[in-house]
Amino acid sequence: MMGNIVKNPYRLLLTVFLISLILRVISAVYYLNFDEHYFIITINNTPPNITTDNVLIANEDFLYLVNYTSSDDGVRLWVDGQALVDNWTDHANTEDKGTIDLAAGNTYSFVMEYYESGGGAVAQLRWSSPHTPKQIIPQAALSLPVKASGPNPSNRAVGVSRTAILSWGAGQGATSHELYFGADPNAVKDADTSSPEYKGSRNLGAENYDPGNLEWGATYYWRVDENQDDGTTLKGNLWSFTAADFILIDDFESYNDLDPADPLSNRIYDVWLDGYEDPTNGSLVGYAVPPFAEQTIVHGGGQSMPLAYDNTTAGKSEATLTLTSNRNWTQEDVGVLSLWFQGDPANAAEPMYIVLNGSAVVTNDNANATQIDTWTEWRIDLQLFADQGVNLTNVNTITIGFGNRANPVAGVAGMMFFDDIRLYRPAQ
Repeated sequence: MMGNIVKNPYRLLLTVFLISLILRVISAVYYLNFDEHYFIITINNTPPNITTDNVLIANEDFLYLVNYTSSDDGVRLWVDGQALVDNWTDHANTEDKGTIDLAAGNTYSFVMEYYESGGGAVAQLRWSSPHTPKQIIPQAALSLPVKASGPNPSNRAVGVSRTAILSWGAGQGATSHELYFGADPNAVKDADTSSPEYKGSRNLGAENYDPGNLEWGATYYWRVDENQDDGTTLKGNLWSFTAADFILIDDFESYNDLDPADPLSNRIYDVWLDGYEDPTNGSLVGYAVPPFAEQTIVHGGGQSMPLAYDNTTAGKSEATLTLTSNRNWTQEDVGVLSLWFQGDPANAAEPMYIVLNGSAVVTNDNANATQIDTWTEWRIDLQLFADQGVNLTNVNTITIGFGNRANPVAGVAGMMFFDDIRLYRPAQ
């Protein structure tokens, strides 16, 4: 496929010379100067998949910005790393929108991803605020990105790993970075290189920082200034995130579809062991073809675990995870196991249970849990396992099962999905 980007003061127009169902990604990087104008990408032919990376500069004192995407087919939009639109499906021309608060004088990166599956093609991005209705942003409002952008964790993210490594994207023309980090937003915002919030200079190519172990549920603030080759320094945005108030057991995000011969292979059914080729265990984890993890029916993030149960001959169905970390289920005063599940009314009802260390069993109180078709949290008091002899300082396996574990009998079949297995402190 070949394409040509034509730039004029009012819009980016992608002209496509060859229509193809095998689409490639193109990208463009800009700053956006937000001054009572709006930005639109309009595509009037079947285009390649397109990703645009831009940066917004707000000039009003405070904005409650509404972002509109019109697309045919799929579209996703992030502003300052925050997901505002996620409609990654085949569909006719549809408008989606999300909102975000912006402060004057700051720059905000945004990314729009779009794909065309067939038929008509539309990809539009518009902006509005309480002061001005939706309009097109002229090309003159775009400039090169010079400030640090693309924070990871994303700005205002919650539930961030307490061992997270911070990273960001370098601005155009930056020669090095000055990093500020702390728990006081005003102190970080106003800090200079003599402040305790200053964490040092980072070389170009080393856009990361390890803050060490983060406090349970605490909110942190950080800023990255960009040193330029002309000796000036561009002050960065104030970013924030909140550390997790839980211990993560599995969120199913790390699994991939790589060949087992690849050292980085991490297929979900190689970690959660099921009943494949075991006539006494009717479970199957994952799908037969990639992606092996579920990527549409998810509770959080981008993946969940599909778990099929078939007790028609086996009598029970189980999938087991062997823990390689976070085996002490008493640390940080946790006392509750939480996991999210979703079933289907078409499933046959079957008892659902959790097993720790291969012996202690807790069964869900709802005998029809497998037929619930919305994401539902199951919270279990860890004392129920301790009362059955489990040493909570050394939990080595967790099993999800269906049927009567103590007395397996021929039963029924169905498909379930699981996500976000965590440990929490008891409610106060």
